[in-house]
Amino acid sequence: MSHEINAGREQTGLRVLVITAVPAERDAVLRGLRGDERFDVVAGGVGPAAAAASAAKALAAAEYGMVVSAGIGGGFPDRAEIGSLVVADAIVAADLGAETPEGFRSVDELGFGSSRIAVDASLAARLTEALQSAGLPAHMGPVLTVSTVTGTAATASELAARVPGAAAEAMEGFGVAVAARDRGLPALELRAISNAVGPRDREAWRIKEALDALEAAGAILLEVLR
Repeated sequence: MSHEINAGREQTGLRVLVITAVPAERDAVLRGLRGDERFDVVAGGVGPAAAAASAAKALAAAEYGMVVSAGIGGGFPDRAEIGSLVVADAIVAADLGAETPEGFRSVDELGFGSSRIAVDASLAARLTEALQSAGLPAHMGPVLTVSTVTGTAATASELAARVPGAAAEAMEGFGVAVAARDRGLPALELRAISNAVGPRDREAWRIKEALDALEAAGAILLEVLR
C-alpha cells in the first residue's frame, strides 16, 4: 500500500486518513492495517502545526469519511500505564492560551475560540471496547495536545488539574482534528503509551512496546471501521 495519497483511486466503503508524526509510527499502523486499501497513512511531522498542514493537504487531495490521529504518547499516572492504549473522548489543546498573574487561561476563557474538539463518542467507545475485548489494555479519556512535551512533575500536575481526567499527552491530535473539522469530518485520536507524563527519563521509555501496541491497535481499528 502506498504511503502517499492516491486521489484517483476508486472509493470503496469508508475511506480513512490516518496521520502519524514520524515514519516509525506510520509503519506500525500500516502493519496493523495489513494493506487494507480503505486507509491512507501519512507521517505528517511533529507538532500541531505540521500535523494540521499535512492533514489539510491530504484532505484536499482525496475524499475521506474520517480522520485519525495515531501514534505513541505519554500516559498520565494512574490513568494510562506504559504499554497501554488510549482512545480520546476529547482532543484538547492544553497549552493554547495565555499566562496571567492568576495562572493559565485557555483560549475558551479568553473568548478567542475553543481548545477542545469533541470526537464521535459512540465510535470512540466502540473502539475502546474492541481493544479491551482483544485483550489489549485500553482506556478512554481526554488526550492533550502540547507543543512542549512535559518534563516535570509540577507541569504534569498542572495539566492534570487543568483538564480533569486527562489520560494521555501527545503533540499532533488537535492539529489533525482542526483540519478534519474544517472539512466537516469526524476525528479520532489513538495513542500507545511509551512513557509516563512527568519527569523526563528516556531510560524509562518503552518505545518498541508502544509501537507494538500501536500495530495491534491498527488491526482492531480495521475491524471497527468496516
